[in-house]
Amino acid sequence: MDVMIAYDHSRNARITLEVVKEMFASAKPNITLISVIEDVGSATAGADDMFNEQFADQKAGVEAAAAELTAAGFSAHVLMAEGDARKMILRAADERRPDLLVMARHSHKPDGNFITRRLDALVEEFDHMTFGSVSAFLARRAQCPLLIIPTGAD
Repeated sequence: MDVMIAYDHSRNARITLEVVKEMFASAKPNITLISVIEDVGSATAGADDMFNEQFADQKAGVEAAAAELTAAGFSAHVLMAEGDARKMILRAADERRPDLLVMARHSHKPDGNFITRRLDALVEEFDHMTFGSVSAFLARRAQCPLLIIPTGAD
């Protein structure tokens, strides 16, 4: 069995990882952690630095999650992608055809400080109005079963 987890090393991604570890403890499926870095653009020199920093942090987080899965007896692989999370996760699922795609449900309690949470909520609202959430997008388009983990933070 192959399971793909959308993983960005956020609080919700950690909850999802713990649920998958518990749910599949006896089956020990092959797990692919897909982590997507959204392109922040290169309008300023600072944007490249922010992107590189986010990429390094997220890559370290997803690699630590893979090591945690391996230590628990799972076969774990990391897949890093850059771009629109919805499209990159859909592309990975279409190409690799997992038996199950797992992701966290959106939360209104993102990681970060007050300003980060406000900015995230604004961007999220705009994104939801124009495109819909990542999980809603994948629920409509993924060709494999999709498990959306509630995070209890709404």
